[in-house]
Amino acid sequence: MARDFLRRARSRLVDGESALRRGDYPDAVRYSQECVELSLKACLRTVGVEYPKVHDVGDLLDYYEDRFPEWFRREIPLFRRVSRELALKRIPSVYGLESEGKPAGELFGREDAEEALESAGRIYADCEKFLNEFYDG
Repeated sequence: MARDFLRRARSRLVDGESALRRGDYPDAVRYSQECVELSLKACLRTVGVEYPKVHDVGDLLDYYEDRFPEWFRREIPLFRRVSRELALKRIPSVYGLESEGKPAGELFGREDAEEALESAGRIYADCEKFLNEFYDG
């Protein structure tokens, strides 16, 4: 399951990069969020944590930090912050702000997409490293 989650996280990262190239900035943000969510859930599953079916699992990393290596624990504040920020952007990146009549395309620009993808890429790489160390020794 964990490896499948990570494979799917990589697909979301590729989709996000494609969306950025097309100028579809809200989708790049959404795919970045999904990449982070799947990457972190892969790590939690690896250490035996049954996570809730929510988009932001950053706080669980703190709670179970003793199950991770020291290098990974040092990154948890970043993981938690990015997970929370992107989870909050998930719904607006899909639907916009309907109550204000603002479509997603007006809410997210290139800088938002680039920042989201950069963070997602870093988290994905760290999670991939963790899974490789855990499973391959």
